[in-house]
Amino acid sequence: MEATQQPGDEQARLWNGLAGRAWVDAQATLDRLFQPLEDLLVEAVSANPASRVLDVGCGTGSTTLAVARRQGSEGGCVGIDISEPMIAAARIRAEREGTPARFICANAQTHALEPASFDRIMSRFGVMFFDEPVQGFANLLRAAREGAELRFIAWRSAAENPFMTTAERAAAPLLPYLPARRPDAPGQFAFADRQRVQAILEESGWAGIDIQPIDVPCTMPGTALPGYLSRLGPVGLALQQADERTRVQVIDTVHAAFEPYVHGDEVRLTAACWMVVARGANAHV
Repeated sequence: MEATQQPGDEQARLWNGLAGRAWVDAQATLDRLFQPLEDLLVEAVSANPASRVLDVGCGTGSTTLAVARRQGSEGGCVGIDISEPMIAAARIRAEREGTPARFICANAQTHALEPASFDRIMSRFGVMFFDEPVQGFANLLRAAREGAELRFIAWRSAAENPFMTTAERAAAPLLPYLPARRPDAPGQFAFADRQRVQAILEESGWAGIDIQPIDVPCTMPGTALPGYLSRLGPVGLALQQADERTRVQVIDTVHAAFEPYVHGDEVRLTAACWMVVARGANAHV
């Protein structure tokens, strides 16, 4: 299966292992946390219910299903993700609610998608994980119909999203082996640099590129915070392999560091992102 082959082997190992399973377990929390971003994306993508839509890095399927619900039987929405656990969860969700969405477990960077078959291509935090982003976006262009719209949301910089790195900063003295984030490497903040995103899209053949900053308030229940901290992100991954003493110490330390974001029974943050739109002027070529 493509999800276990090069390129993207490091990402395949990550999302088919502990990270992928953790995201499946935290599905409800993450869906609620990123609901405002989903709403922005889905509203824009669903303007034409007859469109055929591809959702890149669809995870457990929330955005794919949201578009498919709006379209009903008129269009078609396909989600693609490298993670087998997450695609399995997405398929179960679609079957359970009877929503006509289809899911592919594959690497969107290289998977042979049907040429010129999609009117819209979207992604919520899914395209920053290409190890060769120009190749990835060129592959998506081949799957786009002429004039198709590409629309995705990606994180801006770590400095503009302090919530997302609070755990790492707080845990660093206790987990000295935490991997350092590498600028421009595949990952959460790979698209922090607006000019880099512009250059990648231009080089891969997309046109009419528009990159706008958006700052979106997001929330999750305070009761979900311990699970979020202990399972997700670099600290969560490290804790799944740590001894119990270290685990307890880190969770207590990190939880205290998140106090500024806790308001009563709710955790609040602002997601500093890019809303990126481009057109496939020669998408069928």
